[in-house]
Amino acid sequence: MSVNKVILVGRLGRDPETRYTSGGQAVCNFSIATDESYKDRNGERQKRTEWHKIVVWGRQAEIAQQYLKKGSLVYLEGRIQTREWTDREGQKRTSFDIVANNFRMLGGRAEAAAAGAGAGTPAAAEVEPPAPSDDHAPGPEISDEDIPF
Repeated sequence: MSVNKVILVGRLGRDPETRYTSGGQAVCNFSIATDESYKDRNGERQKRTEWHKIVVWGRQAEIAQQYLKKGSLVYLEGRIQTREWTDREGQKRTSFDIVANNFRMLGGRAEAAAAGAGAGTPAAAEVEPPAPSDDHAPGPEISDEDIPF
């Protein structure tokens, strides 16, 4: 048995960008930052920031585009996916993305407004993951009635 599960809580480093595949499937990309504080050998407080590339598919991608903004605090669950490609100079490159299947906006309305999301943004919203499938086809369609806000 193996497990590939990631849970992150962080702030968006940029507004989400959504594109559509040739088949009409939405795919949204954004980055989030997570911070770690620690004391170094001299006893001085240090802070380290890690950046994570996030990918969201389908209806969840559209929801992310609509409600998430730079600076938004978000909780997300997903899996690590490795991508390899050759850049323009012929160098092999590797990227580690987090494919999110569930996310929740955190913080209050004031924080959402400060992040640029607007006064009508809910304080917390969750998108449930689609049912798992073996063929990686998109999950069931989620209507606005299914969104808990």
